[in-house]
Amino acid sequence: MNKKLKLLFLCTGNSCRSQMAEGWARHLKGDHIEAFSAGIETHGLNPNMIKVMDEAGVDVTDQKSENIRDFADTQLDVVVTVCGHAHETCPVFPVNCKVVHSGFPDPPKMAKELAEQGASEEAQLDCYRKVRDEIKEYILTLPESLEEK
Repeated sequence: MNKKLKLLFLCTGNSCRSQMAEGWARHLKGDHIEAFSAGIETHGLNPNMIKVMDEAGVDVTDQKSENIRDFADTQLDVVVTVCGHAHETCPVFPVNCKVVHSGFPDPPKMAKELAEQGASEEAQLDCYRKVRDEIKEYILTLPESLEEK
């Protein structure tokens, strides 16, 4: 039996995009990938992220917001940064750990901008749904697409 790829999704606050990626990876690729997520900081789980993942049939309520420092002693195979800030401030990992960037838009930021324009809560949730679906499509390419980077 092949060993699972240990993959960490890294974002700024580990509240939305990296959590979505971890949830999708566990849901869709759990046979091949041991998925984790962390942030440069920890902001807790975004309730809108939980809601839209639940809509898609993925329960992320058992996941928790973790800091990258929590993984200092974890032997990871790949780190995927899912936001620009995490990519720019990504800590150095051992030589045998591949670091890949695959950025996604920030749903809370997009939703906030819409809210300031008077958009409905449903329109704001659509920001989360759009990114959720983009992340799902990315996860479906794993682990094969990691070889291309």
